[in-house]
Amino acid sequence: MSPELKKRIASAIVLAIITLAATWFGGIAFRMLAALIALLVYYEWSSMTRLADRDFRGNALGWLAVASVSLNLVLGDEGLGVPLIGGFTVTAILWVLVRGGSRWLPGGIFYAAMSGVSLAAIRGSDQTGFVAMLFVFAVVWATDILAFFVGRALKGPKLAPRISPGKTWSGALGGTAFGVLAGSLISLAYFPILSLRTVFIAFFLSVASQIGDLFESFIKRRFGVKDSSHLIPGHGGVMDRVDGLVFAGFTAFLLAIMNAAWSDKATGTVAAFLLGL
Repeated sequence: MSPELKKRIASAIVLAIITLAATWFGGIAFRMLAALIALLVYYEWSSMTRLADRDFRGNALGWLAVASVSLNLVLGDEGLGVPLIGGFTVTAILWVLVRGGSRWLPGGIFYAAMSGVSLAAIRGSDQTGFVAMLFVFAVVWATDILAFFVGRALKGPKLAPRISPGKTWSGALGGTAFGVLAGSLISLAYFPILSLRTVFIAFFLSVASQIGDLFESFIKRRFGVKDSSHLIPGHGGVMDRVDGLVFAGFTAFLLAIMNAAWSDKATGTVAAFLLGL
């Protein structure tokens, strides 16, 4: 086994332990993890898009925005997260229009801040949130891992050759199938009946996670970088590891909001929606 592979495996084990431990404990432990992810994602986004060089003051606004949302996450004021993101994103758009700043600023604020808010909303503070977070992890991780192996085994037409030449349609379809299966098994492990809605949600989250992977590949190709950073030994950056999870989290969060608006269930949690409760 090469030293690089050993480093990669060791890093993966440490990350898995930290993530699953924070998910198990929930509460402030998971909110701190979500806040840290938001901050590190913005750091990597601003580095890759060279925001500090293009628009130093705009980048300072971005840091203020993501830091404010992250602090709010740690303090546990769930109702303020989305309004904060909306306010800062609109402010950043106006900054770009009036001051001619970088167009990557509003996107960075929204992407990073929503990363933390959506994950924290899924986990919540109860046992249902714990199961829902495991459900999302299972869908995203199974999709990512099995898409790689199925794609290598079956090969075939490329999914998006200009963005990520290694990805194939066979891998994408295989990853989605196993992602739905993994999510369904997590749900059945805790609940006697598998909701058809949960199966459909697993499908949408699997597709979203692959879109997130392609989106980050597009950003890296656009700015000519191999990894989002070098924060994780053997793996690259945080965005390299959570790109699919971030988009799946976005999708789960937005679907839950739309369901609440449609059904007038304003008190329903994101976790309960994901698990069909």
